[in-house]
Amino acid sequence: MSSRLRLWPRTLGMQLIVVISLAIFLSNGAVALWFELGAERLNEADLVQRMLERTRDLSSMMTSIPPKARVAAATAMEGRFWRYRVQPTAHDRVPMSPQEAKLAARLEDLLPARHALGPVEVHIHYGKLPGMDLPPDVVQPNTMSMIMTVPIVRGSELVATFIRPPGPPWPTEMILAALLSVLIASVAGAYIARRMARPLTKLAEAAAATARGETAPRVPEIGPDDVRRAAEAFNTMTDQVTRTLESQRHLLSAVGHDLRTPITAMRINIEFVSDPELRDRLLKNLEELQVLTEAVLSAARGTGGEHSRQIDLSALVESICADLDDLGEPVEWAGHDAAPLSCRAGEVRRAVRNLVENAVAYGGKAMVSLIDQPGSYEVRVEDEGPGIPPEDRQRVFEPFVRLEISRNLETGGTGLGLTLVKAIAEGHGGRILLENRDEGPGLRARLIFPRTPAIAPRPAKEHS
Repeated sequence: MSSRLRLWPRTLGMQLIVVISLAIFLSNGAVALWFELGAERLNEADLVQRMLERTRDLSSMMTSIPPKARVAAATAMEGRFWRYRVQPTAHDRVPMSPQEAKLAARLEDLLPARHALGPVEVHIHYGKLPGMDLPPDVVQPNTMSMIMTVPIVRGSELVATFIRPPGPPWPTEMILAALLSVLIASVAGAYIARRMARPLTKLAEAAAATARGETAPRVPEIGPDDVRRAAEAFNTMTDQVTRTLESQRHLLSAVGHDLRTPITAMRINIEFVSDPELRDRLLKNLEELQVLTEAVLSAARGTGGEHSRQIDLSALVESICADLDDLGEPVEWAGHDAAPLSCRAGEVRRAVRNLVENAVAYGGKAMVSLIDQPGSYEVRVEDEGPGIPPEDRQRVFEPFVRLEISRNLETGGTGLGLTLVKAIAEGHGGRILLENRDEGPGLRARLIFPRTPAIAPRPAKEHS
């Protein structure tokens, strides 16, 4: 079943060409078959009539020939598909079928009034005729022969055997006409499919770019009315979504920047608090607010503002692991050959570092490796912690969701790290997967980046 489905073309243009070609070929074949069958019925009716008339004429001629010359005359009248025999009137008659009896009645109506001489018989036979030596190309297993017995004079009768010649071959002209029609229809179908498929292809490319977080290109509003209206609706939608996202990003960024000023003022004012215990608590709360503000600003920057470039993903991940190892963090790097990737390097660095730091914070250890997958690279980060329950593995990607119920930055974080990782992965056309390890306790994070197609660089922002 699957092999048959793979034979069916997957593009709209090729499907349209195949459907039109099949429809024309089948319709031409049906018309050719209809005319062929109709012509065959007409030819058969005409052929039977000529057979009966020829038998009538020959039997009439035999009555005027001397008896001793009748056999020679019958032999002289034979042809490739006709055989004649003059014989004494037979006493044993073979019963006729309704069709044979009908033909016998038609032949008898054509003869002069000789009912007293004996009955007229017609028998239809298929295949080789017994007692006749005929060429193989004349008589084949399904060849029809008609054997007509007509009385000549009293005590003598003429047996005329007609071997129906093989029918003409399938009309070559109709086959050529069908192939020509298919060719013309395929060209027309290709033109129509191109007019339909090109805008739809551009629409699909723009939708994929939007899904990756890129600035969607304008879809050309061309083609048939339905396709053009779809392109217009998509352009309107992407414009609205872009304005909404930019507005939200600017608002979030403005809030984060505006929070920095009062935080700085509060930090200065806390220095004048005389109670050391109160001052320490206030400073601790202020540090949490500072970290949260920086996380909000990082999320506001999200996956925007950076241009893509070609990097060595293996070297980037190795440098992250080396930096954390220098800080005394338990990080292991498995090593990997060069892995070229077109990406926004700063975003990828931030995503990988978040995953490694999470593994150290919650799993006590980070084991990092780079896996080659067909068409993609997978950055795998494993730890030896308790893992994440299946029901929470999607929820942890939501903003400000922390499975640590203490809400403490030292144990629960800000709740924006995995949200940012997911946004960066999807902005590169990839994905992030979380699963518990099979070989022991711990969580496995799989950050997947496609190798091709390379993401388009973001346009530079204009200075206001």
